[in-house]
Amino acid sequence: MDCIFCKIIKGEIPATKVYDNEKIVAFNDINPKANIHILIVPKKHIESIKHLEEIDKELAGEMLLTAQKLAKERNLEGYKIVINVGREGGQLVDHLHFHLLSSDAKTPV
Repeated sequence: MDCIFCKIIKGEIPATKVYDNEKIVAFNDINPKANIHILIVPKKHIESIKHLEEIDKELAGEMLLTAQKLAKERNLEGYKIVINVGREGGQLVDHLHFHLLSSDAKTPV
């Protein structure tokens, strides 16, 4: 598999990780669209939201809670969680991921 996120998870490609546990890794986007732009990625390869199965519902919930935790740690007043689905929806990497975005000026990058 030639998935860039799988390579980051395996440590084959460097990334600035801000969170890492047994199920999820989060790292700064190399092409940020906001002051804060963190990608939250499951370690299990799932192509997109369209490919989630019933067995993955706990993982999806943990991804949302990870976004919340990262926002709290950065004292973000407001933020977006974006999930692009398919090429038509703007998904560039075929590995499920959430974008945590904030332009909160009070938070250092």
